[in-house]
Amino acid sequence: MKALKILIIRLSAIGDIVWTTPVIRGLKEQVSGAEVHFCTKAQYHKIVEANPYIDKIYYLKDEQNSLRELIHTLDQEKYDYVIDLHKNLRTTWIKFKLNRKSRSYHKLSLHRWLFINLKINWMPPIHVADRYLNTVKFLGVKPDGKGLDYFIAKDDRVSVMELPQSHQGGYVAFVIGASEYTKKLPHNKLVELCHKINQPLILVGGPEDQEEGNRLVKYFENHPQICIFNACGKYNISQSASLVAQARMVFGHDTGLTHIAAAFKKKVYIIFGSTSPLGFWPYETPYKVLENNRIKCRPCSKSGRANCPRKHFKCLKEIHFDFEIPQFMPK
Repeated sequence: MKALKILIIRLSAIGDIVWTTPVIRGLKEQVSGAEVHFCTKAQYHKIVEANPYIDKIYYLKDEQNSLRELIHTLDQEKYDYVIDLHKNLRTTWIKFKLNRKSRSYHKLSLHRWLFINLKINWMPPIHVADRYLNTVKFLGVKPDGKGLDYFIAKDDRVSVMELPQSHQGGYVAFVIGASEYTKKLPHNKLVELCHKINQPLILVGGPEDQEEGNRLVKYFENHPQICIFNACGKYNISQSASLVAQARMVFGHDTGLTHIAAAFKKKVYIIFGSTSPLGFWPYETPYKVLENNRIKCRPCSKSGRANCPRKHFKCLKEIHFDFEIPQFMPK
């Protein structure tokens, strides 16, 4: 029997790409002799390049004619199946031009529209990673219960000995960034949450989060129990993932790096503002959702907004942090 050559497409973003990893692993381990290729945007290369279950990776670059060139290259592979785990206009065009057998995941667009706009909740209690898995069920792939994968190349592994001495005996990772304003705690709530955690903290995020991280460091200069190391903007995504992997536990907004923490089986405290955890909770790992359920306007968006449509931003300005975590003694 001829071994299957399979292309998986997921162009963005960080969390969504990581949620495809059970599919990648399932195809490689459960479909005899399968050759698994993956297609994503070039900016996300760190997320997939070290994955041993992927045989070949193709990237969509941010250049004119890049999509046309990508389709031409993919067409030479003569895939047996194209698995579309993104399902937008570009991925639909790729499938059309390749003209191979294909399957697309159930995006639940109507369900999400009803939930966000009319607050009619018909969302099924199934994680998006499992909906991705259902897309390849016809090939005999079944959930294996192993959760998500995130592989870190040797050069991207950060040693705790490189960290400040105050954090070498253990720390909590806090993902302070997010893609949109309505997914991020305001400064005073970040301060409140840091007080609540009351342990050595490493702030992780991109260059855009560095200023907020510096504000928090300055605020807590006179609080020795809550010593903070601001790693935002100092590390690439895989190096930041390395910091998350070595943390005692992880706090974070509804964003890619917080969901990466699930791949390392960390206890995740995830903060939801204008978005909803339904179908998007931390996958196959212990977690607690921190959200404001005392208002009726949530969720107001699928992926966050640049501002609160009702101008009050109560979802995060009035959130209560109802949790207790064990304190630890530094090593």
